[in-house]
Amino acid sequence: MNNEIIMKGDIEFCSVEEINLYQEGLLRKALEYLATNSPYYKRVFAEHNIDVNEIQTIEDLQKIPFTEKKDLQLYNDDFLCCPKEKIVDYITTSGTLGDPVTFGCTDADLERLAYNEMKSFRCAGLGPGNIVQLMTTMDKRFMAGLAYFLGVRKLGASIIRVGNGIPELQWDTIQRIKPDTIMCVPSFILRLIQYAEEHNIDYKKSSIKRIIGIGEGLREQDFSLNLLGRRINEKWDVELFATYSSTEMGATFSECECSRGGHVHPELIIVEIIGEDNKPVADGEAGEVVVTTLGVEAMPLLRFRTGDIAAKCVEKCECGRSSYRLTPIIGRKNNMIKYKGTTLYPPAINDVLDNVDYVENYVIEVRDSAAGTDEVVVKVGLKQGVEGNVEKDLKDRFRSRLRVAPIVEILPVGEIQKINFPAKSRKPIKFIDNRKK
Repeated sequence: MNNEIIMKGDIEFCSVEEINLYQEGLLRKALEYLATNSPYYKRVFAEHNIDVNEIQTIEDLQKIPFTEKKDLQLYNDDFLCCPKEKIVDYITTSGTLGDPVTFGCTDADLERLAYNEMKSFRCAGLGPGNIVQLMTTMDKRFMAGLAYFLGVRKLGASIIRVGNGIPELQWDTIQRIKPDTIMCVPSFILRLIQYAEEHNIDYKKSSIKRIIGIGEGLREQDFSLNLLGRRINEKWDVELFATYSSTEMGATFSECECSRGGHVHPELIIVEIIGEDNKPVADGEAGEVVVTTLGVEAMPLLRFRTGDIAAKCVEKCECGRSSYRLTPIIGRKNNMIKYKGTTLYPPAINDVLDNVDYVENYVIEVRDSAAGTDEVVVKVGLKQGVEGNVEKDLKDRFRSRLRVAPIVEILPVGEIQKINFPAKSRKPIKFIDNRKK
């Protein structure tokens, strides 16, 4: 364990009781701030006869209604808690669960983002002297790229802002500047490896020692590497770190070197895991991740339903942190698929397709069948020179992994490429839900 990366006085290393009391103090301040400054939450408190002075504990949060994505979409401006003149940066969500939502950040909010990412990078073992190659965009109103840049800067490490895609430029940068850490969407690593193999680049002897994954899972629920993670590690002996974050919560859950879930930063966020009955589930049980942000100035959120499904791990981590962790995300609640009696989430289908050598690209579509049930169609583009009964092979792979096989359609790579990368999207589109809700 690298003790040099542990911050003195870090609340994550205090006892569970101290962390809980600390969070409850911050919660009371957050509620007072919302009651004074938020047009939206003032209205909620009045409509539900809520006296924020009576909310003293984290358990008391159950007295307050949830905030949902549709609330942010319908009443976006009413969530703003400060004059617009204080906003120094505007961002939008990616629109994964509907229309994108605009968020404003004050200077204090950007400082909070920097602090959040600094702690997350520390969690992954980074410090002054490390060099991080950032393979994600900082433009297009994207919060994450900016947050990573601010966090590395605050950490005192070095960053190379290459942006996403273009394997040739990524390898040129690695060879020129010799970063030790890559930050990117994990499936892109396979493209980097493929490019290196095709161009005789000895990637196994490169300067890269660590990969921090964003936007895609790397682990199963038991924390072992999933198919994508294993495929990367089989090719490239590097440390893999998974993260989970979202624009709305302005916080990141990052794995430490023990790889046993993403650590919460207690000074930045409170997490509840909610079951189908809208009540908290037992620790270790999967449910919807609901967050209350702490220390946000412009647009703080109270009991926001993320739509993501995960579980809390509350036992003390071997790294010494007592703060709870989140398991890998199982999927999004709204994207749950009931197919031939089996419950599926898109990441499980991705996991199969991402690990088929002859698949160049793909998109998953779920739609209503003639019988009114869910129907899953996987549209696949193939690499050149593929022979044999691809449809049968893919269906066999799905059945062995998921117990059911979706409909498989083989389409030109270019046609799927247009679906994956529409003009205004910041992230590749791999899942389309055409069900009538």
